[in-house]
Amino acid sequence: MTAFNEQELVRIRRQLHQIPELALKETATQKLLLRLISELPQEFLTIKTFPALPTAIMVHVRGKHANKTIGYRADIDGLPVTEQNNLPYQSQNSGVMHACGHDLHMTIALGCLSYFANQQPQDNLVFFFQPAEESESGAKIAYDQQLFSGIFALDEIYALHDTPQLPVGTIGTRQGTLFAGTTEVNVDLTGQDGHAAYPQNANDMIVAAAQFITQVQTIISRSIDPLKAGVITLGKMTAGSVRNAIAGSAHIEGTIRGLTQDMLVLIKQRLREVAAGIATSYGAKVEINFNQGGYFPVENDPSLTADLINYLKQAPQVNFVETEPAMTGEDFGYLTNHIPGAMFWLGVGNHGSLHSANFNPDERAILVGVQTMTGFLKRRMQHN
Repeated sequence: MTAFNEQELVRIRRQLHQIPELALKETATQKLLLRLISELPQEFLTIKTFPALPTAIMVHVRGKHANKTIGYRADIDGLPVTEQNNLPYQSQNSGVMHACGHDLHMTIALGCLSYFANQQPQDNLVFFFQPAEESESGAKIAYDQQLFSGIFALDEIYALHDTPQLPVGTIGTRQGTLFAGTTEVNVDLTGQDGHAAYPQNANDMIVAAAQFITQVQTIISRSIDPLKAGVITLGKMTAGSVRNAIAGSAHIEGTIRGLTQDMLVLIKQRLREVAAGIATSYGAKVEINFNQGGYFPVENDPSLTADLINYLKQAPQVNFVETEPAMTGEDFGYLTNHIPGAMFWLGVGNHGSLHSANFNPDERAILVGVQTMTGFLKRRMQHN
C-alpha cells in the first residue's frame, strides 16, 4: 500500500479519539495501533512490544545507509475527563477523553511511519508510541528499563505537542526550555492535639502549617533570580476535625515548577530549609517529600533546535513563531535529559483548551504535522 492519505489519517484519528484510555491501560489503543502498523509494508520495519512497559510500541525503520538512528515519540494515553463535544466520533469510554490531543499525536506518527515504510529512509528511524505521559511517566519507565537499547538506541529524538493557542499552519518552538520541569510536594507536620481551651497543653499544627505556607511565598520572590522563572503552588491542605480542638497534625500538597533542573533543585533545597525552620520554631516534626518522576524540563538541544528552526522557517506549509516557555509539564523532558532532542508546538486552532472537556482540534493540522515531521526527518538524514 501507499502512505496513509489525509482522508485515511482523519479516519484513524477519529477511531483513536473514540477509545481513550488512562495511563498504563492503553490496551485497545495499542491493539489498534498494531493493526494499522501491520497494514504497512513490512520490509524495512521491526515492531516490538515490551513486558516492562506492556502497552508501548517501538517500530524500527531500517535505513539504506544508516549513520545514525533518529527517534520520534508519540504519546498515547488519555485523561480522566468527560467529553462535552457533540461529535459522531466522541469518546466511547465514560469519563475518559483525549483532551490533550494525543489522538492527533499518534495519527501524525502513523502518517510519518507510513511514509517511511514506503520510502526507505537514509538513516534508521525509531517510532516510539509511548504510554503514560499524563501520569506515571512512561518515558522514564521506558528509559530506565532500557527499552532504548540494541536497534532502538537513539542518537537524537523529537516530538511535537498540539496547542489551541496557535492557528493551524503555525508551528512554534524555541531554544532552551519549552516545557518546565514539575515536582510534586507533600508536607506532613506533626505536633500535639488538644482541647481548644487549653492551648498550652497542645502544639497547634494549623498555626505551624500557616506559617510554613506564608514563608514559602518568599522563596520565589527572594531566593530566585527575577530574570528566571519558578512556580510554587500549595494547592491542598488538610488539618483538624472539629472547631474546638487543636489539630496535632497537618498535611499539605503542592507542586513546584522550574525552567531548568537546577532551578527545581534550588527550590527544593529552600523548601527543605523552610520546613526545618518551622520544625525548630514550633517544636514540630516536619517531613517534606518530593516526587518528580520523569517530568524534567524539556530543554531543547541547541544544535538540533537551530536546525529545526531553520527548517521550519523554510517549510512552505508552516508559519514559524518563536514561543515562550510553558510552565506545564511533559515527560519528554526525561528523554531529552538523556538523549539530545527537540520538541515543538503544532497549532490546532482555538477550539477549547488543553485538558478541557470541549477540546476539539482542527483536523487540518494532521497533514501539517505529517508533512513537517517527514520533511524535517529527511533533512536530519542529510546531516551525518
